[in-house]
Amino acid sequence: MRLTLAVHTITDVSFGPRTHLEGSRLQIDVEELRRCLLADSRLQSVDLELALPGESVRVGYVFDILEPRAKEAGSGPDFPGILGPVAPVGQGTTHVLRGAAVTVVDGGQPSGEHGYASRRGGMSKALEMIGEAAKRSPYSEMRHLVIVPHAHPDVERHAVLNALRVASCRAAVFMARAAVGQPPDDADIFDLGISKTYENNPPRVVYIGQIHGHQHGTESDEHILYGSNTRGMMPTLMHPNEWLDGAVVISYSWGARGLETYFYQNHPIIKELYRLHRTGEMNFVGVIATTSSDQETEMKRNSMMAAQIAKWSLGADGVILTKYVGGAPHTDMFETARSCETLGLKTVVMTSDTATDGRAESALLINTREVDAIVSHSEGSDVQFQLPKVERIIAGNPEVANALADLAQLTPAEVCGVANNQGASRLQPVIY
Repeated sequence: MRLTLAVHTITDVSFGPRTHLEGSRLQIDVEELRRCLLADSRLQSVDLELALPGESVRVGYVFDILEPRAKEAGSGPDFPGILGPVAPVGQGTTHVLRGAAVTVVDGGQPSGEHGYASRRGGMSKALEMIGEAAKRSPYSEMRHLVIVPHAHPDVERHAVLNALRVASCRAAVFMARAAVGQPPDDADIFDLGISKTYENNPPRVVYIGQIHGHQHGTESDEHILYGSNTRGMMPTLMHPNEWLDGAVVISYSWGARGLETYFYQNHPIIKELYRLHRTGEMNFVGVIATTSSDQETEMKRNSMMAAQIAKWSLGADGVILTKYVGGAPHTDMFETARSCETLGLKTVVMTSDTATDGRAESALLINTREVDAIVSHSEGSDVQFQLPKVERIIAGNPEVANALADLAQLTPAEVCGVANNQGASRLQPVIY
């Protein structure tokens, strides 16, 4: 399976009379995009704004951030299971607008849930474009098309969240289609068949990654993996290209803080394993998608099965594991790592300093002797970024706009792009 990402570098995004890409400058026809998004009858209106690097602007609360991408004809569907029927991705050519982003704002439920009391979709992340927090996030360097969809008052909350997901994917494809047919600035090729001649029999390495934690629940219409809500899902063997090419998006849950679909499209661990595969330092043989269960029997079954697939189906020598967010995913990851070690597979796990109750010491409560290679990153629950006053607020409703305008501090986990469970975090915990 060979995937080519045709990369178009974007240095400027503006609104204009038509959507087109000229060099590195993208122009968007706002009214055409609005009509595209309002084809979803659940939406009453859509606000569209830009947030550019260095602008004094704050955006929230953020539902998701995506990189604009569009498949070439014959290369497979865009976001299968969300924008169309389920069909394989991870092959052919996908056009990428590097330096641009689609940021979708959750306006809350029109019938009254503006305060985000629900765990489903009640995310309180903000996008910061200036100040100390912005310096720690790669998103402050991007040009954001900010979409604020407003659903009809009688639409149920889960359907509102589904509409946000559909809108995010439609906008990402709409923007990137301006690049289809144009020569890219660069091309990233992902093919497990491309590597240097293995001279020293490098270790066969598998990545096992959690894509959801079911203690946060799921909706029947929630899209996570190829349009599935993953309820009852067993460990699933995937080609890494599928992960990079739109088969996986984040869930609705507020617990997805520290995750955005952008980091699935540009998964740092998968991309690093590809790099090591090309140099011959490792033999990257595949990925396994798992979920964190809310039942002990499921947790033990899934941990065992993930280890079995890595050992006997992929012939792995070593495994890298990451978790979703929260304490239960932490437990599932360690049990999976223990099962792998029992089968003779060397494991490395990535954990955070807020795995249980927010104290660094609490991570030691989940202590498995066999799992002795641990990379710890910080979600920064005890760190507070001092926020500057901003000139402009982009929010889903007046209540949130007032809250964002008055903000003086935010933790790293509340700022998009700072805390991340997939290897992209720029924070490291230190006990002193």
